[in-house]
This record gives sequence, C-alpha cells and structure tokens, in this order.
Amino acid sequence: MNGGRPNPGGVLCVTHTASATTPDGSHVLELHGALTQAEADRLAARLVERHHAFSVLFTSRTDSHHTLTLVPRDTARGRTPLSPELLADVLLLPGGARTVPLSGTQSARVRAAVRAPDDPGRHIEQVALRWTGPLDPHRFVAAWQSVAAREVVLRSAFDWVATPRLVLHDHADIEVAHRSRTAFRSWNELLADDRAQGFPLNRAGLLRLTLFEDAPPEADGSGPSTRVLLTYHRALLDERAVHVLLRAFYRAYLAGGALPGGERRPDVRDHARWLAAQSPDAARAYWSRAAPPPDAADGPGRPSGPTRQSGDARIRRRLSPAQVLRLRSWATARGAGECSALHLVWALLLHRATESPVRPGHVTFGVRLSGRDVALSGAADVPGLLGGCAPLTVTVDPAEPLEVLMLRLRDAGLDMANYPWVSEELLSQWTGREVRAADTTVDFDSRPPMVPAVRAELEAQGIRVDVPRLVGGSGAAVTLVARHEPDGSLGLTSLYDRAVLRDDDAALLLSQCVRMLRALAEFTDAGTTVAQLVQVLDGLDVPRAAVRPPRARVPRAPSLTTLRRGEPGADVICLIAQEGVVAGAYDRFARLHEGPERIVELRCQGPPLALPSALVEAVRGGGLLLCGCGPGAVTAYEIARTVAPGRVPVVVMAGTGSAEASADALAAALRSVVTGRT
Repeated sequence: MNGGRPNPGGVLCVTHTASATTPDGSHVLELHGALTQAEADRLAARLVERHHAFSVLFTSRTDSHHTLTLVPRDTARGRTPLSPELLADVLLLPGGARTVPLSGTQSARVRAAVRAPDDPGRHIEQVALRWTGPLDPHRFVAAWQSVAAREVVLRSAFDWVATPRLVLHDHADIEVAHRSRTAFRSWNELLADDRAQGFPLNRAGLLRLTLFEDAPPEADGSGPSTRVLLTYHRALLDERAVHVLLRAFYRAYLAGGALPGGERRPDVRDHARWLAAQSPDAARAYWSRAAPPPDAADGPGRPSGPTRQSGDARIRRRLSPAQVLRLRSWATARGAGECSALHLVWALLLHRATESPVRPGHVTFGVRLSGRDVALSGAADVPGLLGGCAPLTVTVDPAEPLEVLMLRLRDAGLDMANYPWVSEELLSQWTGREVRAADTTVDFDSRPPMVPAVRAELEAQGIRVDVPRLVGGSGAAVTLVARHEPDGSLGLTSLYDRAVLRDDDAALLLSQCVRMLRALAEFTDAGTTVAQLVQVLDGLDVPRAAVRPPRARVPRAPSLTTLRRGEPGADVICLIAQEGVVAGAYDRFARLHEGPERIVELRCQGPPLALPSALVEAVRGGGLLLCGCGPGAVTAYEIARTVAPGRVPVVVMAGTGSAEASADALAAALRSVVTGRT
C-alpha cells in the first residue's frame, strides 16, 4: 500500500465487516482519520441527535484510529442495518457537524454537477459590475471575509454520500483573484477561463471574485475602472442572492472592511425548516396536471445540423422608455404585466419554430422563480437558492385571441410561484415519466435595488458602481434575461450556448422578440388573434438550432472492469463506481497500490441483485474487500449486507473529497485491514 497521512485532505474513512455478528447486534466501525477530541465529541453528538435507533459508544485508540460502536436500542427486532443517512453522517468531514437538507431544485443541481464533473462551467453562473474610482484591495478582501463570517451560506459546501445536503462550516476563505489586461486578450476570454475552473462542491466557499483591470483613470478625474466578476455555483446561490450579498459587502467596505452586527437571520437554515413543514400534496396535485406533455415544443429554432461553434455568448437589445410605457399600458389594460407580455411573445416564437406553426400545439419554457415571495418572514433578504426554474407550458392556437392566451400565461405563472422549489426530478416522480428541463428559460427582473444611502456614501468616497448583470452560465440553451434599467428602458439579454445557436441565429431570435414586444401596443382590438401578431414577422427567417445530444447515462446493468490483475489467490479489492464518485479517485488508487490484491471496478447504479459471475470467480481462494468513495461507499455497504452476506466481506467507505484525498484515504484504511490480517 502507498504511504501517506491517515486522513489525507480531511477525508474520513471507515472499515466495517458488514455481515459479522455480535451478541447484541451492534455494528463496529473503525474510523481512520485525524480526529481531535472536540471533533469526535461532535461526531458522536450528531449521531445521537439524528439517529435514535442506536446508542453510540466512541473509543479513540490513537489520534488517527477510533472505534465507533452502534448498539441498537430495540434488540427485539434483530440486527438493525445502518441507514444511508447514518453512514453519510459518519463519513462527513469532522468539522462539518451541521447539515441542512436541500430543496428539490438544489438537490437536482448537485446531482447534475456530480454526474458531469468534466463540464464544471455548466454548473456555475457569473455576475459582473463595473467599479469606477479608488479600490483598496486589502479592504475589499477583508470586507468579503467579514460578509462570509456573517452569512452562513458563504461558509457552506455540499455532501452527496447519501441524499445531497448542505454542510455548514464555521469558517471559509473567500477567493479573490486579481487579473491584469495583459493576461487575457479580452473580457470574454477571462469569463470563459473563469467558468472552466468550476468549484469543488465539497469545499466551503462556493463564491469566487475576480478583479479585472478595465481601464486607466478617466480624463475627467473619475478614477480607474475595474470590472468585478462574481462567480458562484448554481446549486448554492441565484442572482438575487448575489445582490443581497453585494449590499452587505458595500456596508462592510464602507465600514473599513468589517461588517457590523452578527449573523443574518433568517437564513438557509430557517428556509429549510419552513420548507420541511410544507406539505407536498398541493404541489403534486398541481404539477400532475401542469407538467409539460411529451410533445411540448421547447426548441429555440427549427432543428438543424451542428453549429461548429462552442462556448457561451450573449447579445443585448432594449426597449426605449417610451416603448416600455406603451407595453406596460397595453398589458395593464388587459389585467397583466410586462412579464406576462414577454411570456406571450416567447411562447409564440417557440411555436413559430415548430413544424406546424399554423396548427395548435403545446410549447414549454423555463421560468425562473426566486422563491422570495413565500410565506416566510424575511425571505426576500435570505441569500441562497430559494427557488429554481420551473416549466411553464401552454397551448398556442393561432386562431385564439391574444388576450386569452396572455391571461392563461399570467395565471400559470402565478400558480407556479407557489412551488418555487420543485425540480424536474420531482416532476418525473409525480408524473411517472421523465420531465427534462426546457431548452429555453425566461428570467424577468428580480434584483433588489441598491440602498440609496449606500450608493450616496460610495459616491462620497469617489466610487461609482453600476448595476450588476448576469453575464454567463445560464444552464439552458438560451436564457432570456429582462431587466428594468435606471433610465426606464427594458434591457433584454440573451445568454446562449453557441453549440446550439449560431451567433446570427441568436441575434435573429432576440431581434424578433423585441420586434413583437414593440408591436404589441398596436393591437388594441380585443379580437386580435395570435396569428395576427405573428404576422409582424412575415418575410423573416425562422432561427435554426442544433439538437443537443441527450445526456449519457450510467448503464443500469452492472459492469465489471479489471484495473489490475494482482497475484493468484490474493484478495480482491472491488471499487464501487456510480454517479457522484469523485472522478479519478479509483484510477489514482489503482495506479499507486502496491499490494498483491487484484483490483476491479464494479459500475452500477445501486446494489445489484447478485454479484457478477466474474467477481464471484475472481474471489475464489481469497477474500473480498468492497470499497467506495462518496455514494459508492453507501452502495458498497448495501452490497455487503444484502447481496453477499455469506462472504463476510470487509467494507471500506470513504467520504467525499478530491480525487487525491479520496484515493489516499482508501489506501490508508486498506493498509489497516491488510495489516490486521497478517
């Protein structure tokens, strides 16, 4: 076995003989990792508080080897198995004693991120602003660190060993990077480079700031200009949360780098408790009838071949203040708002891109729901991901009056706002069929304004900051962002995937959207039909869009791969691979392993009904060591308990960490197993 610290990178590892019996049915777990006495006490307290089926006995043999005995309280039922949640609590990083359950949207986004670790940029968002005037870098860093000390969401990370959840830490360092104009050819190049970095989900501090030297001091004496980029994980924050955090940062910066007051409440813990008290029955009943049907159109253009482009891009258009007033008056006179008018136009553009635009048909697109209008006191100022993106589905009939269609869209938007936490995974469960995210998303103004007194104080120090804007990382093929500007205009930004839309098609789509919005005010007749509005686009091409390939899935049938043959008659190390196991951990372990054991990888989505015959044959003459990192650890235990109980295999379970830390933690724990057998 390869040498190293018993607890590399803070990853805790556990060994357990899953099928061994004790007189009282207890489970004996050997913990391998450097635990202080305080951390050991917190671990024991966490298990006692959350898992009432067991009494907990904790004994420390050395600083890096501890024995945890779980004694069933009800021995009449026989041997009580360990639940996935209990195993996850044992494997949690020692310092992360507090956890918060995730909403449906957050859970789905964490699963999506761990499912596709090779594409980290798809799971982050970026917001940028321009800072004009003096900027003290030391005060800037201190201010953000002060905000992190008072905002628990910035000291959070994710754990997904069993069910994805939020882990609350006592401290987190906020990364602030400085980038010069000579390091990147353009601002867009910096955005792409920053997206590609992604985030390690298991490490607290899923917010990164970048200061980019934008321009030298202006001739009018207004001072230098710096672009500030805020990058965050989509499962932790949303754009509104970033605006709330920015308001706290400005206060801290103006106070010399130290934010007055204590921790903000309510916060994500209070929201989680509120959400846990809500009955899902009403949401299930609503979405059982409102979920998009399988034939609903959601593409931003007619299907075409590959674009031969890559990366994300954005384009902007605007409605003038006068045009906004006319649009607002038109929508208000019909009992709706500008948001419903935008939804109307977007639905018509999606329907126009279908094969039969002259016939009635279903269309669906995502609508961003902030979750700040729920019945939780103070929810508007809670930084975190309280809402999500839900599919709005409507039937477009060219012969139907415009007003009727818009009011249906208005009512659907109001109904959806009651359940902002619902994800595609929950919709799939409730409807009994796969419901995937729509290809396009509409996001209408949800930013809280800056406090006038704060803006005035910044300007008194010679500092001007503009309104932060979403600049990248939408997650959809196209995201249409509508924002009210200080001058009364309405800015429309299209964030799009260039692998789906060519630049000219993206520009065509947004231009047609603006054209229809401007034309709405001209249709004052109550009998105006959908087809009549669409006629304003007569003579214009329909945008073309490449079809995105479906996401590759882990095969359901278990598959066995030999990573190293080992010596004849030696034990077999079986590494359990599934979605969520840290990429590269098993490859590193197999590459560095120095023992005689044969190493195989069993890829599965859960415990198989039986061990693969190739694995049974490989184990003849030796022992079986089932090993797993993260969710693979839970599956390894379930295999040992339900699939191979007669073999009495040893289970080695590691928590989540980097590929290096996870591999080294497995190696350290396996050394103790091998040493104990010799």
